[in-house]
Amino acid sequence: MIDATSSERAALRVVVDLNRCQGYAQCCYAAPDAFFLRGREILFYDPAPPAARRGEIERAVQACPVRAISLQAGADDGDTP
Repeated sequence: MIDATSSERAALRVVVDLNRCQGYAQCCYAAPDAFFLRGREILFYDPAPPAARRGEIERAVQACPVRAISLQAGADDGDTP
């Protein structure tokens, strides 16, 4: 039996290119439950948000002025650098 929480979390994978990110924080406004800044430059984010947050994550992807955020299907398996 698969845990519902596990299956929800496995549905999305957020990838942020931290070399490209400039700290404009538009993602934080679009999806405050998934992205937040500490200080002016340190971005924290949920790499495997629940599927229920897909809409706000997609808004965050579109809001990023430098296109540093991408949304992929599947959870992070830890093998990707």
